[in-house]
Amino acid sequence: MVWRTAFRNIWHGPATVPLEQSDEPETTALIARLQAASHKRLGRSLNLRQIDSGSCNGCELEIAMLQSVVYDLERFGLKFVASPRHADVLLTTGPVTCNMHNALIRTWQATPDPKWVVAVGDCAIDGGVFKGSPAILGGIDSALPVDLVIRGCPPTPDALLLGLCDLLSANL
Repeated sequence: MVWRTAFRNIWHGPATVPLEQSDEPETTALIARLQAASHKRLGRSLNLRQIDSGSCNGCELEIAMLQSVVYDLERFGLKFVASPRHADVLLTTGPVTCNMHNALIRTWQATPDPKWVVAVGDCAIDGGVFKGSPAILGGIDSALPVDLVIRGCPPTPDALLLGLCDLLSANL
């Protein structure tokens, strides 16, 4: 039985779809714009803190992609930080759950000024697929003042970069 499956897989090849190639020049130009805007606004690189306030982890996978070899934000001076005390931008995902409401507010209070809150994904904007559940309080704007929303379920890494660039450009 195992040999039959192995030979069938060898004969027919993989059953996966090839990965869509990223537009490298466009991505590089977008990241360069983001770096220039952060240096103009802050005088240094942009520090990001990601907060999961009750999501399904779809948006977290796309945010984690920003640190992959395809985007590699560290080479452009953009970095994720472990503490909100070092952050400039709070990337929040998911609806605000009852359990995460106080932690979300305390994280926002611990972030130094100037700070921005970005609601990433449809769930963070208005509750998304979790809307109407007694376990959630709503979107991020029910707990924090939101400076930017990035729509999508989940948004692509390019949409995340474009949103961050627009955030910095709008606040100059």
